Amino acid sequence: MKITMVGTGYVGLVSGTCFAEVGVNVSCVDIDVEKINKLNKGIIPIWEPGLETLVKRNVEKNRLSFTTSLKEGLKESEAIFIAVGTPPDEDGSADLQYVLDVARETGKLMENYLLIITKSTVPIGTAEKVRKAISEELKKRDKDIPFDVASNPEFLKEGDAINDAMHPDRIVVGTDAEKAKQIMNRLYKPFVLNGHPVIFMDIPSAELTKYAANAMLATKISFMNDMANFCEKVGADINAVRRGIGSDRRIGKYFIYAGTGYGGSCFPKDVKAVINSADEHNHNLEILKAVENVNERQKESLFHKAKAHFGDLKGKHFAMWGLAFKPNTDDMREAPALKLIDLFTNAGATITAYDPVAMDECKRRVGNKIFYAKKAYDAIDKADALLLVTEWSEFRVLNYPNLEKMNNKLIFDGRNIYDPEELQAKGYTYVGIGRRTKK
Repeated sequence: MKITMVGTGYVGLVSGTCFAEVGVNVSCVDIDVEKINKLNKGIIPIWEPGLETLVKRNVEKNRLSFTTSLKEGLKESEAIFIAVGTPPDEDGSADLQYVLDVARETGKLMENYLLIITKSTVPIGTAEKVRKAISEELKKRDKDIPFDVASNPEFLKEGDAINDAMHPDRIVVGTDAEKAKQIMNRLYKPFVLNGHPVIFMDIPSAELTKYAANAMLATKISFMNDMANFCEKVGADINAVRRGIGSDRRIGKYFIYAGTGYGGSCFPKDVKAVINSADEHNHNLEILKAVENVNERQKESLFHKAKAHFGDLKGKHFAMWGLAFKPNTDDMREAPALKLIDLFTNAGATITAYDPVAMDECKRRVGNKIFYAKKAYDAIDKADALLLVTEWSEFRVLNYPNLEKMNNKLIFDGRNIYDPEELQAKGYTYVGIGRRTKK
């Protein structure tokens, strides 16, 4: 079986590689010449555990190839996945320019039946726009080539994307064509041998399912952050509250951790997009608007806690551990660290930062606005306080002798990974998110 994956960003590259891993012949297409040249040399443009090994193995097996030519990529393909970016417009809506460009180009080039699948996260109605764009191009060519469209949203977590792709807990497919169902069943059969289902539904429902999933997860995060802030007002401990509600199976223990807010390429963009889509249909998603507002405020939480402690931050120096929006990725899109860097430096403070993999990405984004350390404990030298922003595993156990290089025994724990009593017993001042500490 041969498929074409258009877009070699996070979704396209991971999905295409994992299809190749189970024996599908995959041609990945991208207009970025430099990126394709690097991929053909085995240079991976994103940091994702396990991806480089899989890419190299499947290229060597001739199951995975990279090209800038859609015409070449479409040869002998039964299906084409559109996995290009859908960046937010100024109003928060998803920009479908690249999706529809691929659809039009496909209509210009296709010679035989194709199943066209939107893998990108897109608003309701996109599949019909794709269908229309292809039909218009075929009409211009005076061709009557049959095709079907489908929606197949991705549910990959950055940092664990290979596992998610190879062992999905569900596969959502929206289509109105029996032949499309047959192709999707054949394509995904290797991934559902563990018993998890391919869930078929109508196309609008599939398009909305992705947004609804991310919006629900974002809601859980903002809810817990709001509760954490309330805990600080009344002397409760959010970790105790989390354990109490997480034992309720109707709520569950996942995504109920308080912290510095969510970031990344999905939650912020998708929450904005679904709010905008609802507004266009004269429906006010009040809960999600509150979710977004809470999250934006939460990204500032460590700054306000530092101001409450020090008063004036001018001349203060902070160590920052963690820059990526979450562990196991170098992605800094909408990362809380970016907001904190702006707030602290604008207040006259300086920062020395360390992250296991996101240093280059941070330098690309903020340049010399902050200092960079080669090792975690180099960052804390002469720091007035430590800001824990991303919960990388290497930060979880503190080396107390190395911490003595700090000017003050002060830790702002933005992810609640440390034990307040342990730190206080060693003479440290601990400030968490919604945590109760002894006076």
